Amino acid sequence: MSSAPDPVTLEVYRHLFAAVADEMGVTLQRTASSPNIKERRDYSCAVFDDQGRMVAQGDDMPVHLGSMPASVAAAIAELDPGPGDVVILNDPYRGGTHLPDITMVAPLCCGRDEPIFYVANRAHHADIGGAQPGSMPLARELIQEGLVIPPVHWLRGGQPVEVTRRFLLANVRTPAERMSDLAAQQASLQVGLRRLEEMHQRRGEEMMAYAGHLLDRAERSMRAMLRGLPDGVHTFTDQLDDDGLGSGPLVIQVRLEVKGETATADFAGTAPASEGGVNAVPAIVLSAVSYAFRTLLPPGVPQNAGLDRPLEVKLPPGSLLDPPPGHAVAAGNVETSQRLVDVVFGALAGFVPDRIAAASQGTMNNLALGGRDPRSGLPFTYYETMAGGHGGRPDGPGMSGRHSHMTNSLNTPVEALEHAIPVRVERYTLREGSGGAGLHPGGEGLIRTLRFLTDTDVTVLSERRSRGPYGLEGGESGMPGRNTLESEPEKPLPGKFTRLFRAGEALTIETPGGGGWGVRGE
Repeated sequence: MSSAPDPVTLEVYRHLFAAVADEMGVTLQRTASSPNIKERRDYSCAVFDDQGRMVAQGDDMPVHLGSMPASVAAAIAELDPGPGDVVILNDPYRGGTHLPDITMVAPLCCGRDEPIFYVANRAHHADIGGAQPGSMPLARELIQEGLVIPPVHWLRGGQPVEVTRRFLLANVRTPAERMSDLAAQQASLQVGLRRLEEMHQRRGEEMMAYAGHLLDRAERSMRAMLRGLPDGVHTFTDQLDDDGLGSGPLVIQVRLEVKGETATADFAGTAPASEGGVNAVPAIVLSAVSYAFRTLLPPGVPQNAGLDRPLEVKLPPGSLLDPPPGHAVAAGNVETSQRLVDVVFGALAGFVPDRIAAASQGTMNNLALGGRDPRSGLPFTYYETMAGGHGGRPDGPGMSGRHSHMTNSLNTPVEALEHAIPVRVERYTLREGSGGAGLHPGGEGLIRTLRFLTDTDVTVLSERRSRGPYGLEGGESGMPGRNTLESEPEKPLPGKFTRLFRAGEALTIETPGGGGWGVRGE
């Protein structure tokens, strides 16, 4: 930059850009139809500069936000969107996460030939086709998980691209709901573009310059934090239970090196790419590493791409974290991302043990289902994740029944769930005794029982069923999760399964408690 930014003006711009992303999120939530977006807030919104660098983000989903820049880069590189264009994509090998997460990108041109900003959002759709309702199947290849969307135009010059819409809606089970949620994403982008254009009319070129200043400020903040850590190397190893297809456990290992004001996370030693869908693409790995380091920053630091400049991620090609194209990835986004956070935090505890909490539940307890609703005669699909215990902290116990780390979503209210689909929630309570013991115990998981009121295809993708979340500084592990049928309560179901539940049958999911921190009694 040609001159130092005014600190007051810089802070004003930090809030202005963040407010744009937040308003985009409010628009998306209020105009969507599916409970997963409207109630659980399974979406993310962000603002990018003319080079596709994230300038600001909403208070949304960490796994989305850290990986979204790669999708924006793919949209720009492959289609070079111009005035009135909207690009849509979900391809995990072009910056996506898994197929139900659909990203939309739109440029702001303000009368110029080239964009000066971009806005983008990502939302998890309750179905995108594939072998099972909810598009989270136990698949052996990506194509079985649903419709793969490379960067394509959703709008071209402000006009709908009908062939894109017809093709997409012909490949999903609930086209009306999908169209409504996609329209909500489009409306969210329009709000973001309008707010940025208003800012540009008032502030002109200064707005673009201060976007760059915010990136530089974030970088300085991350470098300052890293300088405060002791130089050195710490390693940590954890594992996934399995891939749902008989392979496991699957090791994830990190070697974390801090040197001066930079950090390198090297995942050599991690398991090879899996036949099942627990593979995580590199964008997810970067997202998890970035999230873990960001938690060590003080409040008020701009949340943007500048934070990642001092961080380097090394991945073994062909591994679970850098799979060859075409590998299934549905659970990599939701389950492997959580274990990545666990291993990075485990390594960080070697640097600053008094600032790192024990492991939280380490799973999203994904439930995807669908069938035909007897009330309307129409197909239905649904997806949700379930909360669990947070890890005990150096300064207090872990929270109970809360989402953690890579998912920042909410609970679906029982009333909204039973209104939307033919199920009855018969039990929803904290799982007493599931948190790991310690000076500061882990939080409790949840128990949730669903009775299906019609024949329903159900897929569960869950982790931490073989062993619970780890404790730190002498704290005990949290209790592993458990999935059971009402008819066979003493015979747990696998952590990952697909099953047709007949009308009247019930499924109970017990989520893990968090690990404990410190030795009890000290």
